[in-house]
Amino acid sequence: MTRLGLALACAAAAGCSSIDSATQSFASSLAPYKIQVVQGNFVSKEQVDALQPGMSRQQVRDVLGTPLVASVFHSNRWDYIFTLRRQGVEPQSRKLTVFFKGDQLERFEGDTMPSEADFVATLDVKRRTGKVPPLEASEESLAKFGGKPAAQPVAAPEPPPAVSYPPLEPR
Repeated sequence: MTRLGLALACAAAAGCSSIDSATQSFASSLAPYKIQVVQGNFVSKEQVDALQPGMSRQQVRDVLGTPLVASVFHSNRWDYIFTLRRQGVEPQSRKLTVFFKGDQLERFEGDTMPSEADFVATLDVKRRTGKVPPLEASEESLAKFGGKPAAQPVAAPEPPPAVSYPPLEPR
């Protein structure tokens, strides 16, 4: 009886390892939905193009927003870091570092930033199918409904009724 139990235990252990390797690809296709994670400050190509040496810190903040990292030990630099993580796509990370001399922008360096239109296109994960119908009425489509609607005469607006309020204090 113990030999039979030992044989069953060995077979079960061997079966578990073969099931794991055989169904790993199937199990990965059944993975739960993972949300898009956007972290940091998105900086577009248009924003970087607006930077000019000599700008004040406030002007840089107006163009790029508040920096993600502003170190106490390195007060002459601001770091803008942006990370986008989506299911089925490698994480994208971009970095821009802005250097100051005193209160003036000295230089900036970092990754090549996408334009705003390119960035929005990467976020659009839904695939559009079919043709988008025109959104304006043509003369032919209006003719189906009996032509153009007759213009209604516009009546003069009535004056608002007189409003009287009771006194706030007794007389």
